[in-house]
Amino acid sequence: MDNAQTNDTSVPAATGLLAGKVAFITGAGRGIGAAAARLFAREGARVLLAARTEDQLKAVTEEIRAAGGAAGYAVCDLADAASVRAAVDRAVDLYGRLDIAFNNAATNVPPGPMDQVTEADLDHIYTVNLRGPWAAMAAQVAAIRSTAGTGAIVNNSSVGSLSGNPALPAYGAMKRAVNSLTESAAVTYGPEGIRVNAIAPGTTLTEMMRAWDDRSPGIIDRLNAHTPLRRAAGPDEIAQAAAWLLSDRASYVTGTVLPVDGGMQAV
Repeated sequence: MDNAQTNDTSVPAATGLLAGKVAFITGAGRGIGAAAARLFAREGARVLLAARTEDQLKAVTEEIRAAGGAAGYAVCDLADAASVRAAVDRAVDLYGRLDIAFNNAATNVPPGPMDQVTEADLDHIYTVNLRGPWAAMAAQVAAIRSTAGTGAIVNNSSVGSLSGNPALPAYGAMKRAVNSLTESAAVTYGPEGIRVNAIAPGTTLTEMMRAWDDRSPGIIDRLNAHTPLRRAAGPDEIAQAAAWLLSDRASYVTGTVLPVDGGMQAV
């Protein structure tokens, strides 16, 4: 099943960080997910992009193919477990296997104190940011187990999950739950050679972050002032950390939540 056709000529097969691997990425139409899709392809992986918005998926997929990479996509809504399973199955159908997965997609709700979070918003962020990764991980473990046999999963958490988060209490709570899910999965599936880790990005220049800055003008500058590197990350910088954790170079790393935050947690 390793012989699924690929047109990846962007990196030598023996040198890419993710050479020979099939990668599944959620939220891959923009931001960190799109950066990850481009990076993973440059590093030799065959990638399956999943997200809700088909025109964004198509644009990133075509960009990767034009650069010589191997990419396909599946429209996927994390709020629908069947949709998530179908997207994972699409990767196996397309490439014959699944080796690695980056569960990046997430949503947010308006910032504000806990008593101002509506029940509907709480339900929505739970459905997408916690139940969605749970459904994705379950499908990914099954696919890895039945094809590649061993592999790795990285969940995208947040530095806002590592301490109290009064501005985004529901978002922080769901991401902290993702950390727990990550650790539990690492313990459960480690004996069969499936590693599970998470990254916890700090301030990152994505559409979600810019929308928060529009709603709360100056928030990016204030966060940067409390970051030792005094700047926000670009999406590619976050994707680089995920790529390393998914690669064989991180072969003895599992069950960790890695801050990628410019030193924010050290302050």
